[in-house]
Amino acid sequence: MIESGLLWLYFITVLGVIALPGMDMAFVLGSSIGGGRTAGLAAVAGLVAGGIGHMLLGATGLGIVLQLLPAALNVMLLAGAVYIAWIGWRLLRASSAAGLTLATGSRTHLQSFFGAMTTCLLNPKAYMFMLAIFPQFVRTEHGSIWAQASVLALITACTQIAVYGGVALAAARAAVNLNSRPELQVWLTRSVGATLLAAAAFTTWSGLAI
Repeated sequence: MIESGLLWLYFITVLGVIALPGMDMAFVLGSSIGGGRTAGLAAVAGLVAGGIGHMLLGATGLGIVLQLLPAALNVMLLAGAVYIAWIGWRLLRASSAAGLTLATGSRTHLQSFFGAMTTCLLNPKAYMFMLAIFPQFVRTEHGSIWAQASVLALITACTQIAVYGGVALAAARAAVNLNSRPELQVWLTRSVGATLLAAAAFTTWSGLAI
C-alpha cells in the first residue's frame, strides 16, 4: 500500500494542478453561468469521469507508449488545442452570456457532462501530469498497480469535486447578480473566450517545441 506521506504529497500536488486556472475550470465556469448550478455540477461530474479516464490510461501503460512515441503526444496536444480554440473563438464572438453555454442553442445537462469529459480528456495539462507526476507515486514495491491507481484516482476525484464544485456553485450564484448587468455578462463571456484562446496558443507552442 502507498505510504501515507506519499498520499499527502500526491494530494498537495494534484490540488495545485487542479486549482490552477485552465480549460477545465473555464468550462465549469461557463456551464454554471450559462446553464445554472445543475449544469455546472453536471460539468464537474464530466470532469471527474474524464479524470478517471486519465487514471485508467496511466495504469494501463499509455504513459509508456507516449514516452516511446512523442509524436502521439504531439497529436493529442494539438487536438486539444484545436478543441479549446474552437470553444474560445465562439465565446469571444458571443454578444451575450448565452455564449457561455458553449453550444448553439441550449445545452442539456447530459451535453454539459459529455462536453466537460471531452474537455478533460483533451486537456494537455492532464497528459503532462500523467507522464511526469503520476508514475512517481505508483511503485511495484507497494503492491498491486491497480489498487494504487484506484487510491490515487479517488484522491483526484475528491479534489476535483471540491475545487470545481466550489467554482460551479460560486459562478451560479454570481450569474444571478449578472442578470441585471448585460454589459458585464458580455465582458465575462469574452474574457473566458480569450483565456481559452491563450491556452490553445500555449498548448500549440508546447506541442511544437517537444
